[in-house]
This record gives sequence, C-alpha cells and structure tokens, in this order.
Amino acid sequence: MSTENEIPLFETPEVSGRPVVRIIAVGNAGDALLGGLTPAEFAGAESVAVNTDAAALAATTATVKIHLENKLFRGLGSGGDPERARALAEEQFSTLKSACAGANVVFILAGLGGGAGSGISPILAKAAHEAGALVLAFVTLPFECEGNRRDAQAQAALEQLKSAADGVICLPSQKIFKLIDENSTLVETFRVTGGFLIEGVRGVWSLLTRPGLIQVHFSDLCALIRDRHAENAFAFVEAAGPGRARAVAEKILTHPLLDEGRVLAESDAVLVSLTAGKDLTMAEINRVMEQVKSQCSHAQIIMGAAVDGALKEKLCVTVIAARQNAQPTSVTPRHETRSVTPTAGHREVVVARGRQRRAGGKAVQGQLPLSIVSKGRFDKSEPTLHKGEDLDLPTFIRRGVPLN
Repeated sequence: MSTENEIPLFETPEVSGRPVVRIIAVGNAGDALLGGLTPAEFAGAESVAVNTDAAALAATTATVKIHLENKLFRGLGSGGDPERARALAEEQFSTLKSACAGANVVFILAGLGGGAGSGISPILAKAAHEAGALVLAFVTLPFECEGNRRDAQAQAALEQLKSAADGVICLPSQKIFKLIDENSTLVETFRVTGGFLIEGVRGVWSLLTRPGLIQVHFSDLCALIRDRHAENAFAFVEAAGPGRARAVAEKILTHPLLDEGRVLAESDAVLVSLTAGKDLTMAEINRVMEQVKSQCSHAQIIMGAAVDGALKEKLCVTVIAARQNAQPTSVTPRHETRSVTPTAGHREVVVARGRQRRAGGKAVQGQLPLSIVSKGRFDKSEPTLHKGEDLDLPTFIRRGVPLN
C-alpha cells in the first residue's frame, strides 16, 4: 500500500462518553488473535490488519487492511526478517499513523519472533503514540523449540516495543506447557496460547467499555499506565458456586502466568477486573481484593466490577500486573574496588580494572571482579613453595603487578 493514506482511515466518531478503541493486528499471528475475538462482544471496536503477506491479508476479517509492500517483496511477505519489515514500516510511517488517528486506545496484537510482528509492531506503537492514543500491545513469545533465531528476534522486538508502547502484555508461549498435557495437539496448544492472550484483551476492553458497579474511568487507566513503558503479566480465572470468591483468589495466587503469585509481589501497578452475574456481592469483591492486596501491598491498584447476566453463577477475574522495565543484571561498577576473601581450597585473586583517580588527580588501578576458581582434584595437594613463594599463585599476583 502506498503512503498516500495520510488522512485518517476512520471517520472521527461522535462523542459518546466511551473511549474509541482500535484493535490492530500485525502479521499472521496477530490476525489469528484478531479472529479469536467475538464480534458481538467487541462491538464498537474498530479493527485493522497490517501485514506484508498479501494472501494472508486478503483472508482477514478486519475492517481496514494495510498491505505494507514494495517491489522486492512481490506480495510474499518479509521472509521472516524483522529488519525488512521494520524498514517497510518506517517507510510507510504516515500510513500507520493515519490508521491510529482519532483513537483513544490502540490495542496491538502480534506474535514476536517472525518478520512482520517483530519488525512492524514497535514502529506501529510509535505511530499510535504520536497520534495521541494510549498504546497497549498484546504479544506472544515463541516456544523454546522454535529455535534461537526466533527467540533472539522476539526478545529484541520486545525491548523495542516496550520503549514505544505504554504497556506490553506479554505471554511467553513456553509457560503454556504448565497448562496442557503431553497429548495436546499443536492446534490445541496454539488455541490455548491465543485464548489466554485474548482474555487479556477482553479484560481491558471490559474495563473501558462495560458499565460497572465500580467503574474504572479511562482517565484512571491513562494515569496508571501512560508513558510507563512497562512489561505486564496477566491471568484470567473463573469459578462458580458458593465458594467462588475464595476459589478465584486461590487460582490467582497459584497461576503459572503470574509465576504462582511472585509477579504480583514485583509489580508496582495492578489492574483487577471482576465480572459476575446479578448475584455478585460486595463481600465477594472484598474477599478477592484482600488476597490480591496481600501480595502487592506497595502497588497502585485499579479495580473494576461489572455485572453480566449471561454469566449466571460464574465469577470471572482478570488481573494485569505491570512491572517497570527490568534493570540489567547488576555488575560491579567500573571504578569500584572489590576484595575477595579466600576460602578453603581457593586462592585469593586480586586484579585491577579500569582507572580511578586519587584526590591529587593521579590515576590508580581498580580491581576486576574475577571469580574464585577451585583447585579441583588438586584441592588437597600441598602448595609448591620456592624460596618462600607459593608458585601455584600467578606471577602477577605474587609480585603485585596491576592489570588493565
């Protein structure tokens, strides 16, 4: 598709008091997720499909179809190369931005690891952000068996997406193994994976659009996640019967997608959406929220509760936990001196790293944090001594020679 679409692809809707939500599927995996959304349930949402594969785009159910193409691709897609897809998205940035114009919230659906999803999604998130929308991405990561290349591409795309979107709800497909048995077919496994991600979309959609006993306003959601660029974990649980509130609370705290509750403890923002029939009580809401709060006492919490007569005796709860971008694994600072205490069977290793300066300005050596290495099977051997020196120690250590 050419860049001539620089005007909004959707008419500006009349003010209705509800945020305008646009769901944009990227690539084949994103389109499969879009196909799993029930049109009746998501009535009012505007759908867009973005792809480099002409054949897949022709089969989508999206209202608007954007074919990112150039002469080199010949309609066959990006060939699994994120850089080619990214270059196309940057080239047609104005088209992507026009697809987001007028939306209050943009949901991006994609699978990371391949070409289109990994390459286009971060650029689309940037375009949506520039168009003024709150940007939430719902993405899957590949199974370990899909290989190192797809995993590396997915991780790189995830970091880029977190930098561009307000929030990323990420489902590592490998976690699904905790929820299926060894007899599950490939089709069933991907259906379960997509189903979990769709539950995340459904939970946020309900908060934004469904009138509730306890209403979550769009401004509340914006205040919670806008410009946070956080990675989110989520879970959907349900139960029925007299003890349903206690049952869903237990399922939340043991859910594998929340790492058995550990994610809640690490989160600084948590969104909880409860939906049940007309018999939903305040006591049930309170019981569930007490359990959630006990796991994340320092987090900012947004809670919504709605009634859906079709659920009858069911209580459904969606939890989305936001964590700020993970910090890199801590290492010894470049100019920090580190001492190593020798233990039995080990030698003290003290070496230099970097350059420090004394108060007078003269450069001195720091220390490298090298690991202590055991002598292994020679652990009990007598040291080799010569003229009072232990020859088992490296020469530079015996003579105090600093290393750069």
